Amino acid sequence: MRPAWAAEYPSKALSMVVPFGAGGVADVTARTVARVMAHNLAQPVVIENRPGAGGITATSSVVRAKPDGYTMLLISNATAISSTLFPKQPFDVQKDLQPISTLGHFDLAVCVSAQSPYQSMQELLAYAKANPGKLTIGTIAIGSTQHLTAELFKTRTGIDALVVPYGGSPDVITALRSGQVDVAIDILSPLLAQLQAKTPAVRALAVTAAQRNPLLPDVPSAAEVGIADFEVSSWNALAVPKNTPQSIVTRLEQAVRQALADTEVDKTLRQLGIRPEASTPEALGSLLENETQRWRQVIQAANIAVG
Repeated sequence: MRPAWAAEYPSKALSMVVPFGAGGVADVTARTVARVMAHNLAQPVVIENRPGAGGITATSSVVRAKPDGYTMLLISNATAISSTLFPKQPFDVQKDLQPISTLGHFDLAVCVSAQSPYQSMQELLAYAKANPGKLTIGTIAIGSTQHLTAELFKTRTGIDALVVPYGGSPDVITALRSGQVDVAIDILSPLLAQLQAKTPAVRALAVTAAQRNPLLPDVPSAAEVGIADFEVSSWNALAVPKNTPQSIVTRLEQAVRQALADTEVDKTLRQLGIRPEASTPEALGSLLENETQRWRQVIQAANIAVG
């Protein structure tokens, strides 16, 4: 039997905890979706940014929250990665969180500087294979999706290359443009301005999706350039504490679906390189489990250790 308060849900403001700082793709996604969710739920949805510690601080606060549907957590593939990078974290995301729905998926791109001699992925890989250990690949922080995607890129292409982590996307782009690294792997959002400029400073050799990205129709997918099993997308989703009543889980899933169906939400997210996509709680649970297993293999193969 569900609690009496569940029948009146929601009767007050909700919070959406975001384990990233303000202004990034995750934060913009959360705020864009939350605005329409608030309208559909007839209650405010307040964004709480709690970055740092590999998402442990943010996740811990939600895991400990009352399972009443008023505290949501923005989860992502970083959530799946952190369970392997931080094995001593005080929770198990697959056991302590109740999935709600995905919000969207976004591709990554393998890029070179506009001044790079490599005009295609084939040329880049030919150089890398002829010069083991010479190619450098810039990404953001160790253990990030971008960093692990670079390690997976090395494995799938059979090259010996050095992955160089930087503090953030602007640093990676600066390093690429100045020639400090030969290649950069990052999500599309911070790269788009460089790629779509009248005189592009960066050139994409491939995107990591199964198909070409609508924002970069002339850039081939990894499969098109001959890299098998290199389909990688970053994603964001929502979860709540375990034991949240099913009626509330269903209500929140409906609110997400309604928000993603909104024309302005769809437009805003797609302009960021995000493919809006809702899911069932069960599908999100499977995604989280599969992503955890996949990135655990990459982390272990690359001997990456953080905490």
